[in-house]
Amino acid sequence: MKKAVLVLLLCASSLYAGDGRLLATGGATQLEGCAGGGIVPWAVLSGYATEDQNGGTAFLTYVNTGDYSLWSAGGAYTFRNRVEVSAAEQRLHLGTLAEALNLPGAELRQQVLGVKVKLLGDVVYTKMPQVSAGVQYKRNLDFDIPKLVGAKSSSGVDVYVAATKAFLAGAAGHHLVLNATLRATKANQIGLLGFGDDYDIVPEVSAAVLLNNNVAIGGEYRVKPDNLAFSKEDNWSDFFIGYFPNKNVAFVMAVAQLGTIATLPHQSGLYLSVQGSF
Repeated sequence: MKKAVLVLLLCASSLYAGDGRLLATGGATQLEGCAGGGIVPWAVLSGYATEDQNGGTAFLTYVNTGDYSLWSAGGAYTFRNRVEVSAAEQRLHLGTLAEALNLPGAELRQQVLGVKVKLLGDVVYTKMPQVSAGVQYKRNLDFDIPKLVGAKSSSGVDVYVAATKAFLAGAAGHHLVLNATLRATKANQIGLLGFGDDYDIVPEVSAAVLLNNNVAIGGEYRVKPDNLAFSKEDNWSDFFIGYFPNKNVAFVMAVAQLGTIATLPHQSGLYLSVQGSF
């Protein structure tokens, strides 16, 4: 999977990205495969295609907290800046927990299929924010451990609505991007520990400042449900820096604060992501 995505990234970087949208307004690729920040979906759609173009992205993301490591890889395709379809596979290596359970090399895998539709507005060109609605179907491929700790199902559907607005020269002369997302979810640890019976409605927010035409800094906060009795599930946050040398490639580095994951507290570490756009 990782080798295939690297090939896609190399191909994407050699192709022409549509020039009708401003650099960085397509965002990065969110951990679950859609356009956004690192941990929060935004209303923007993948790539730089305008209303008369198609385009998309391929991405590879790695997160390491010391006790756990996570790979996420996949891609998204946008039709005429109106509909985005995405796919991602996540692999959580259990590391320290696997050793404690005498399961060396154990991992949890999940596939995510998403659709996002732009409903109204534009992130740059209208006074109102761009508003999009999305659906993510998630399927856990290694359900034995989640079932053992109390998960009710190996699959689930997240539904979200996001609003994103860019304020040109809105932060001491720098471009400012604000995003708010409202998600309905049954997922435990975004689905890597399975799914519960009932939906929770949880908010997520992001903010980014473009220091210049190529560099953005910002932060995100994602409220999470806490459904498993065996271990607390904390909210997530990150502080990131994104580098957009051109419309073909982007790099994101972040420090992620993930709290307690499957009984192991104080999980924080480095988030690295590379994205190719076409």
